[in-house]
Amino acid sequence: MDLVTVRWFLAVAELGHVTNAATELRVSQPGLSRAIARLERELGVPLFDRAGRGVVLSRYGEVFAEHARRLVAEEELARRALAQAADPERGEVSLAFLHTQGPSFVPDLIRRYRLDHPGVTFRLSEGRSERILGMILDGSADLAITSPCPDDASLVWHPLVVERLQLAVPAGHRLAGRRRASVRDVLDDPFVAFLKGAGLRVIAEELFRLAGARPKIAFEGEETTTVRGLVAAGLGVAVVAPLRPDEEVPGVRHIMLEEPAAVRTIGLAWARARTRPPAVEGFRRFVTGGDHPPIQ
Repeated sequence: MDLVTVRWFLAVAELGHVTNAATELRVSQPGLSRAIARLERELGVPLFDRAGRGVVLSRYGEVFAEHARRLVAEEELARRALAQAADPERGEVSLAFLHTQGPSFVPDLIRRYRLDHPGVTFRLSEGRSERILGMILDGSADLAITSPCPDDASLVWHPLVVERLQLAVPAGHRLAGRRRASVRDVLDDPFVAFLKGAGLRVIAEELFRLAGARPKIAFEGEETTTVRGLVAAGLGVAVVAPLRPDEEVPGVRHIMLEEPAAVRTIGLAWARARTRPPAVEGFRRFVTGGDHPPIQ
């Protein structure tokens, strides 16, 4: 059964006449009659009864017509949905991103993009780098703003922003009055770490390794607000992303880290082999600035 024949069947049912239906459909009357006959053989029941010079639906035809109308309606809905998905000005972008990029970076990107593309919608997800890269791999997200560069050949990653990391210490900490510090200054302090799988956890552990030590992890948190809250409570120090210029955290002092490796590069990741709808590709090009060579 094909939908063309189903549509022809509905035309005959509506007009009650094969010849008139053939004229409206711009097909030959014999061709239309053969198509209806094939459909009846496939279904195993007669769909029409003769009524004078025309035809009417049989009791089987009445049952089939109800389902045929739904089939045609579903096809039309599918076509409209596909047309919308293929429209760069009306599609949806599924974007996953790090918690730290939620307060300003991601909203600003979306705001600026929608100035020229107001019909594009966004489905947003936040999480650790491990989780959001998994969303790219399983197809539940189109793009991900993450760090560090993923070690997966099936992903493409384009660097966007380089951040100089900071050391967060309690307000009463011995280093609180300093503007710059080193990880070596806090090797013996209790450490508040991000959960395993977080990009900042990887970077912090690498900074400690370069200093010849391992962090003395006392607490773990998933979100930056939790980590900074534990620091404010005097429970340890932490390596964190830089504060926004207008941002303050009571009870916490932020000190620039001196180590050259104390940086985090935020980038945009996507699946190498997956087809990107026009709306997704439009946003990708906007974020990356065009076709600059990505890190692969």
